[in-house]
Amino acid sequence: MITLTENAAKKVQALAKAQGKKEPILRVKVGAGGCSGMSYEFLIEDAVKPDDIVFQGKGAKAVVDPRSDFFVGGSEVDFYETLMESKFKIQNPLAKSSCSCGTSFNV
Repeated sequence: MITLTENAAKKVQALAKAQGKKEPILRVKVGAGGCSGMSYEFLIEDAVKPDDIVFQGKGAKAVVDPRSDFFVGGSEVDFYETLMESKFKIQNPLAKSSCSCGTSFNV
């Protein structure tokens, strides 16, 4: 299961509204690639799929497919902004290592 911080939930709500989505849903996907072997992908979606694992709280949903949950289960997604960047950032207790930019990891 994935959880969202208050900042992440607010950003998901804002992005969903800006994109005309009916519900604020953040999909967290894991794919091959990146300098550490696997990479995170964050998508604002319209609907939950039948096999999704869903966390709902703080006014937004976070969803993962069963395969991605194997690699990120128990993680927390936050959103932060600086003068240089703004992005979702994940705290993954299953990651043994990650790249310095935080978008790829190894389990």
